[in-house]
Amino acid sequence: MDNTSLPPAVLFATADEMLLDDLLRLAAAVEVTPQVEHDLLGLRRCWQSPVLVVVGQDLVEPLARTQPVRRSGVVVAGVDPDDPEAYRRALAIGAEGVFPLPAEEAALGDKLADTLDGGVLSALTLAFVGGCGGAGATTLAAAVAVTGSRRGLRTMLIDGDPLGGGIDLALGSETEQGSRWPELINAAGRVSSGALRAALPLIDGLAVLSWDQSDVPALPPEAMRSVVGAAQRSSDLVVLDLPRRPDPASEEAFVRATATLLVVPRNVRACAAAARLVAPLREVATDLRVVAREPALNGLSALDVADHLSLPLAANVGRAERELAAQMDEGRFDPRPRTALGRAAAELLDLFGLHELAAA
Repeated sequence: MDNTSLPPAVLFATADEMLLDDLLRLAAAVEVTPQVEHDLLGLRRCWQSPVLVVVGQDLVEPLARTQPVRRSGVVVAGVDPDDPEAYRRALAIGAEGVFPLPAEEAALGDKLADTLDGGVLSALTLAFVGGCGGAGATTLAAAVAVTGSRRGLRTMLIDGDPLGGGIDLALGSETEQGSRWPELINAAGRVSSGALRAALPLIDGLAVLSWDQSDVPALPPEAMRSVVGAAQRSSDLVVLDLPRRPDPASEEAFVRATATLLVVPRNVRACAAAARLVAPLREVATDLRVVAREPALNGLSALDVADHLSLPLAANVGRAERELAAQMDEGRFDPRPRTALGRAAAELLDLFGLHELAAA
C-alpha cells in the first residue's frame, strides 16, 4: 500500500537533530512510525492531518507567529524546564501539553503509544466517591455504567476500592469468567486497550473490573494508571468507583477522571463528613461536583448540600425504591429508566454530553 495515501498518526517537527534523535528513539520503543518535518513549511503543510503533532521547542515560536488553526492533539517536546516563557509559547499554538526531556520521556512515550489505538485518550471518565459511609456512591456508579451501556456506549466499570466487597456482586457477575484486579496488580506501562476489554467479564455488554475474594489490601498506583489509561482508549464511557480514604492509586484515578462526583445524602451529618473530603479532593480532581441523595427522612434540600460544600450540583437522586437493596444482594441490579436511580443516571450522562449517543 502507498503510505502517502494515509495520513500519518504522528508528526515530529523539529530542526534540532539531537531532539529528533530522542523523539525517534521514543517512537521506536512503542513501535510508532512518525512522519518527520524539519522546518516550519513542512509543519504547516501537514498541520491538520496527524492524530498527534509533536512540535520541537525550536519551531514553537515561529509557528505561533503564523497563528495556526487550532486543533487537538498538539504537544511540545524538548522544552528547557527553567525557561519561564516555554509554557506561554506552547499556549500560543494551542498545545495540550509540554514535555521537557529527558524528565518526561515516559509520559511522552505513553502519548505516542496512545495513537496505536486510534487516537489519544477520549473516553468520558466519571469518578464516584461517597461523602460518608453508606452514601450510595457505588450504587450510583453502577447505575450510570449500566445506563451508559444500554445507550449503546462502549462502557467500562472499574471498582477501585479493594475493601468495598466487589461491585460485581451487585451486578450478579461474580461467577462470570474473566480477569479481576489481582491478575492486573502488576500492570505497569502501557496496557493494550483491546486486550484489557477482551479479558474482563461482560454483563450485557458492560465490561466490569472488580475484585475476587483474595486478600489484596491496596493497588499500586502504576497499575491504576495503566489500567485506566487502557480503559479510556477502548471506551466511550469509563466509570470509576473509588474509596473515600485517599491513597496513591485512587489519586491516580481522580487525576485521570473527567469529573469527580461526590455523593452526599441530604442530611447534616453527611454534609459534615463530606466537607472533610472536599479539600483533599480538590487537590486531585479536575472537576469536582456534588450529587445529593434523598435521605430516609426529610432533610436538607439539594441546593443546601451544594451550598454547604461550595460545590456545583450535578444531580439530585430521589428516594430509592424499597426493593433495591434486596435486588443488589441477589445480584439483580436493574436501574430502570422510570426509577429515581435510573433517572439520575440518565441525567448525569446527559449533563456530560452523552445523551446524543443513545441511538448509536
